[in-house]
Amino acid sequence: MVSNTKQNKLDQRYLRMARIWAENSYCSRRQVGALVVKDSMIISDGYNGTPSGFENVCEDDNNVTKPYVLHAEANAITKLARSNNNSDGATIYITASPCIECAKLIIQSGIRRVVYGEQYRLTDGIDLLERAGIEVVYLGE
Repeated sequence: MVSNTKQNKLDQRYLRMARIWAENSYCSRRQVGALVVKDSMIISDGYNGTPSGFENVCEDDNNVTKPYVLHAEANAITKLARSNNNSDGATIYITASPCIECAKLIIQSGIRRVVYGEQYRLTDGIDLLERAGIEVVYLGE
């Protein structure tokens, strides 16, 4: 078992890595990154952006996010579906708190722990995760 101090340090490191991964996003309003970690290994990653094959422009002419932009968590979880890995019991590190749609994906994917770094104005995603018994850790700056 990992001590609380060691776990906290690991959580902070993986969250820093998720922040760096967010820099890959072409979105101008907000760049979000996510890493899925299982058994001390990063098994998937994602950042917010358009689906494969689409132009790398997330916002329309009015600076509104296009409806088909994928969130970082959704990208990381769907990437797992195309791999030989699974997320049962994993931890997901996200630079921002998940929305309710991503919370549903997290629950269904078997992820047991969510660590995030920024509060979003809506808390329905976090509320749903807690209701599902998923450990939620906020590591604000």
